[in-house]
Amino acid sequence: MAPAGTVDIGGRDPFTTGLEGVTYLGLEWVLNPIVRSDIAVPELLKSVGGDHYPERRDELVRILDVDLSWHLHAVSDGERRRVQLCMGLLRPWTVLLLDEITVDLDLLSRHNFLTFLKKETETRECTIVYATHILDNLAQWPTHLVHMALGKVKKWGPMESFEVPKNDGGIEGNSRLGQLVLHWLREDLEERGPRKGQSAEGKTYPNLEGKGGYGLEQKKK
Repeated sequence: MAPAGTVDIGGRDPFTTGLEGVTYLGLEWVLNPIVRSDIAVPELLKSVGGDHYPERRDELVRILDVDLSWHLHAVSDGERRRVQLCMGLLRPWTVLLLDEITVDLDLLSRHNFLTFLKKETETRECTIVYATHILDNLAQWPTHLVHMALGKVKKWGPMESFEVPKNDGGIEGNSRLGQLVLHWLREDLEERGPRKGQSAEGKTYPNLEGKGGYGLEQKKK
C-alpha cells in the first residue's frame, strides 16, 4: 500500500475514495482459487454485465479467442487470462490500469487485445496506463512513456520527445522500444550499482527467522 496522499487519480486518493470508471487488471486474478473452480465462462460474463453490453461482450470474446464452452477449472492460465480481460473490459471505463496483464497471452491474442485498447482511446475519451516488460511490437502503441527507477519518475513525456531507435532489432534482436528501455535499464544499473542486501531497495523487511512462514508454520503443542 502506498502512503496516504501519495497516489492521485483524477484528483482523488484511490485508497480512500471510490473511483467510478477506474478499472484495474493485474496478474493476481488467475491465482484466486474461486476462478479455478468449475465455473462456466458465460456465467462469469453475465455476472459482470455481459447481457447489458452484448456487442462489446461479443467483440471481446472474438478478439481474445475465448471459447464459451470453457469451464475455468479445466483451462490454462493463459485461457483464464483471456476470460479475465473479457470480464474486466466489458463495462466501459474512463481510466484503465494494467499491470503486466499480457504476460500469459500468445502473440496473436496480445496483438488483438492491444489493438482493441488503441481503438478505445481513439473513439472515446479514456486513458490507459500500462506497466509492462514485454515491449515487442509496442513502438507505435503508446502516446506517452514513463521511465521509473527506485520508485521515482526519471523521464516522462509524449513519444515524440523520446529518441526511439529506428533499427531492425540489431544484433540482439530487440524491438525498437525494447532497445530504448534496455538502454535505460543499463543506465539505472550503473547509477544504482550492484544490489547489496535489502538496503539497496530503499526498504527493509523484518527478520522472520524462527517465526515460521509459508510452509514453516509453527505447530501448536
